Amino acid sequence: MLQLYIGNKNYSSWSMRPWVLLRQAGIAFEEVPVRFDSFDANSQFKRRLKAVSPTAKVPVLVDGGLTVWDSLAIAEYLAETHPDKRLWPEDRAARAHARSVTAEMHSGFTALRGHCPMNIEARLPEVGAILWRDQAGVRADVQRLADMWGELLARHGGPMLFGHFTIADAFYAPVCMRLATYALPLPRPIADYVQRVRQLPGVKAWIDGALAEQDFLDFEEPYRARRG
Repeated sequence: MLQLYIGNKNYSSWSMRPWVLLRQAGIAFEEVPVRFDSFDANSQFKRRLKAVSPTAKVPVLVDGGLTVWDSLAIAEYLAETHPDKRLWPEDRAARAHARSVTAEMHSGFTALRGHCPMNIEARLPEVGAILWRDQAGVRADVQRLADMWGELLARHGGPMLFGHFTIADAFYAPVCMRLATYALPLPRPIADYVQRVRQLPGVKAWIDGALAEQDFLDFEEPYRARRG
């Protein structure tokens, strides 16, 4: 059976992407959680991951004797090994578009990701309001998301970005978590998409797991000194 090594569900946006993809697509896998710690070279986290991945980072997919690291590489591998799951759109042009917006998520939106780290358990609307006022990069990233998602939803008719659930939706699921945590302002169609993503069974299962962790890590919490 496939094994997927992941970090804390509350914080690890990179882990969330392939986990949600596997779960939502109905692909059987074993979850191997590795708790975040100090991330020092000799930390337990790094030692555990170094045994399976040269980068010692999550996520890592293990398929028998094969190891795949990096969330986008994992998604591509799953699309190749499970073509019946339609993880990319079937139409060539739509597939190219889906790969483009997925790669954009993989390498872009640095202001939103940097200022609004994923924290599913937290509710930080006051922080979000300050960031929205002071951080032009956050506003620009959210505008790009609204433009992109709005165009895709209109073109493909929803409910997901390319009609049915694809890798693109899995990659933007952590963004939906950020938008909710920091209560960033969104046009109604975009807010509705965020809610639809949050209600997907695979995403709901991840959220439930994140809420059950009850694990406060101060180095992952720039805006809080404690839980709650």
